Amino acid sequence: MRALLQRINELSKQAKAEGLSQAELEEQDSLRKKYVEIFRGSLESTLLNVTIYDPNGDDVTPEKLRQHQARLAADEPDLGG
Repeated sequence: MRALLQRINELSKQAKAEGLSQAELEEQDSLRKKYVEIFRGSLESTLLNVTIYDPNGDDVTPEKLRQHQARLAADEPDLGG
């Protein structure tokens, strides 16, 4: 991920300084799409492991999220033996 961000930043700096060739523009676009895909996957993974509580300590996790979490839990293989 660091290497990906480093290359995206290099291309961005080069674009501002001197411009990019067509191949570099395509590389930049491809790298940005890959970064967004990784970021969204990470965010989704984090959110699927979240429970939301109000100040009274009541679980107020949205029903849609609970349903999705339940589907994922049902799909996971039982590793208990």
